[in-house]
Amino acid sequence: MDVLALVVALVIGVVALTPLADAIRIPQPVLLTVFGLLLALLPFTPELAIEPEIVLPVVLPPLLFAATQRTSAREFRNHATAVLTLAVGLTLATVAVVAVVAHALGVPWIAAWVLGAIVSPPDPVAATAVARRLQLPGRLVTILEGEGMFNDATALVAFKVTLAAAVGGGLSWGGTLLELALAVGVGGVVGLALGWLATRALGRIHDSAAETTITLLVPYLGYVGAERFGGSGVLAVLVLGLYLTTFSHGSTTSEGWLLGRSVWSYVDFLLTSLVFALLGFELVKVIGQTSVDGHTVVLALVVAITLIFFRFVWIFPAVALVNFRARRRDAQLPANWRESVVVSWAGMRGVVTVAGALSIPLLTDVGDLFPDRSQVVVVSLTCVLLTLVLQGLTLGPLASQLGVGGSSMDAEQELVVLRRRAAEAALHFIRRSIDDDAEGVPTTVRQAVLEQYEGLIASQQALQDLRAADLGRDVDAAGVLTMWMRRASDAERTFVIDARRQGQVSPEVADDALREIEGRARRAGY
Repeated sequence: MDVLALVVALVIGVVALTPLADAIRIPQPVLLTVFGLLLALLPFTPELAIEPEIVLPVVLPPLLFAATQRTSAREFRNHATAVLTLAVGLTLATVAVVAVVAHALGVPWIAAWVLGAIVSPPDPVAATAVARRLQLPGRLVTILEGEGMFNDATALVAFKVTLAAAVGGGLSWGGTLLELALAVGVGGVVGLALGWLATRALGRIHDSAAETTITLLVPYLGYVGAERFGGSGVLAVLVLGLYLTTFSHGSTTSEGWLLGRSVWSYVDFLLTSLVFALLGFELVKVIGQTSVDGHTVVLALVVAITLIFFRFVWIFPAVALVNFRARRRDAQLPANWRESVVVSWAGMRGVVTVAGALSIPLLTDVGDLFPDRSQVVVVSLTCVLLTLVLQGLTLGPLASQLGVGGSSMDAEQELVVLRRRAAEAALHFIRRSIDDDAEGVPTTVRQAVLEQYEGLIASQQALQDLRAADLGRDVDAAGVLTMWMRRASDAERTFVIDARRQGQVSPEVADDALREIEGRARRAGY
């Protein structure tokens, strides 16, 4: 098996295991990691050389940018206290606690700090992938996504500082604070500046393919630009993504927005899946190349337990404090103890930890061997494997046992209401515009436009009424209606495709008809 065949095998595995993960109710990241492990153990599998220094720049920018497209500045503000408590407070505290524990078990201080920085951030992709599959409450998903986005920035800045101290021979608090300020300041400025420029560019380009290309390029431009000037590339991508999410909607065409969403959904899926498959593949290779003794195994287990335990120790008092402040304001409590348990258990480590461990240099600046490098690498990768498998496999049953889960019916009802209100706004606009220019609009055109939107509103209202009537009933009438409407839409598509295949219509006309059918199905919600 050559390298190309290996890559093809990885992609085939991703395609095959994605529906299997849903069918057997195992989180996709866990199943793909195990697949990578097993593939690496096959005797005929070739070695896949992956340069550690290119993992973060290639993988992280698009994944983090895609995460920002699923949130908004408003959601972040609503949960800012919880997100920053986890993403900044918990991450930095974990760095310190792991460093102390590792040093107590014989690891030199400087290597212990590097280890703490590497293992401190939970993986943003693993946690949110599991959370969304379990249909956890939207509040928890938002908090976990926010933590996942910003803890990478916090941990990577800490890793950058501690690694510089390790290879440079010492830790200067003045130099550390200066480097920290530079990383945050430059990263934020680059993200804002590039977001502003991208928004203006999108407003001047009215081509859907070009608009989508811009959104694919800017995460890498932000990351590379910030790193080039000593800033945090991760922070630049996050600021850039949130800026575009907030301010660019009026700058893109509707076709560009739809195409961009489709492309980014595919990029997010493929990159996420390949990352976890390669994660398992790299774990086998690196651990096989590194000597492991009993002390290293004990150290790895103790550090993994520390990561899991300390997340509980941090989150429960933090939630109690936030709830206390909410009670004083007579506000809704942000979280209960069951949700706190689920958030505490959602601490799987992943790609950032692996990339950080693999990027530790062999030598310091003065030519000495990096202190305890092999031990730090093995402990980091073991923590990834243990937390990903243990917590990833048990998070779902734990959430179900505690009764923590979102209502898909509530989300669908909210979507139906939003679609109906949007159609009503469009109808109001059309009526007002036509009335203002009544003489210039033929009666047939006026009637056709009004009937189209009136019919759309009526169908959305009927679907909303059915969903409301389903509450407390065993029969999902709205679901049955949606199923039959989807089948009818599929029949339309089949007819058009057959007509194209038989040469009854030109390919261009058939494609236009298929786009119209798809657009109508999307608007109607089926």
